[in-house]
Amino acid sequence: MTTAQDERTTEELKALAEQAGRDLEDASALEILQWAVDTFGTKFCVTSSMEDAVVAHLASRVLKGVDVVFLDTGYHFPETIGTRDAVEAVMDVNVITLTPKQTVAEQDAEYGPKLHDRDPDLCCALRKVRPLEEGLENYQAWATGLRRDESPTRANTPVVGWDEKRRKVKISPIARWTQDDVDAYIAEHGVLTNPLLMDGYASVGCAPCTRRVLAGEDARAGRWAGRAKTECGLHG
Repeated sequence: MTTAQDERTTEELKALAEQAGRDLEDASALEILQWAVDTFGTKFCVTSSMEDAVVAHLASRVLKGVDVVFLDTGYHFPETIGTRDAVEAVMDVNVITLTPKQTVAEQDAEYGPKLHDRDPDLCCALRKVRPLEEGLENYQAWATGLRRDESPTRANTPVVGWDEKRRKVKISPIARWTQDDVDAYIAEHGVLTNPLLMDGYASVGCAPCTRRVLAGEDARAGRWAGRAKTECGLHG
């Protein structure tokens, strides 16, 4: 059965995103997610790196059984996979795990071992960006946990914006939150978090490209340390 959601054109989706970005700038995270669910229904999903389950938890309060998309790159810390499994077990969400076309061994055979050290952009493209693009094909909108206070590159993140690369509506319901807001929500609701956050990691990505942060560094400083690279390509 075709719905009105299915019939929206790219131009209509873009206009919808830009208008919502203005209208919802001062709305709460739950109000932003309620708008997303009301507007897109099952064409909406949450993506999670399993650093924490804050956005997944928020979304599940609005839509029980909401799709939560997780990228298993093959390079994750065991703690990250464990967090994914725990979220799937205890939260009212539908976890969908995406994997790259090649295993790590197959990628090593084609490109040589430790591609992440030699060409991290290509490694991210193969193991993150392409799988996500394919995994989001059936959705019109996706939610992220991006926050403006995480790094200078994220300072202008809209609460609702247009993802030009994927031609989808991109929702960042906690964009205006601070780390204190996140910590307070986790404490209030008992939200699952990655154990590595208690072990000096402020941002958790693939194990070969993530280190603990030092005092005074921003939350993203532990990702691709020593390189100009600050994003994997999923968000710019």
